[in-house]
Amino acid sequence: MKSLHLNINLSLQQLIDVVKQLSPDEKLKLNEAIWSENMDIPQEHQKLVLDRVQKSKQNPDSMLDWDKASKKLKP
Repeated sequence: MKSLHLNINLSLQQLIDVVKQLSPDEKLKLNEAIWSENMDIPQEHQKLVLDRVQKSKQNPDSMLDWDKASKKLKP
């Protein structure tokens, strides 16, 4: 595997432009490296999600079908 040693300042757009030049395999490896990091989810966010899941289980008829809902979102 090639190694790179970079010490340059890039804007987000410049970084995106660099990533676009990677091969599909390199992009997958980069994606895995990014998402394998531990990300702490704040406790209040976890509670919010769990509350919403519980509400959906208690009242499944209030849920919208994703296909129908996404069509309403598109202009």
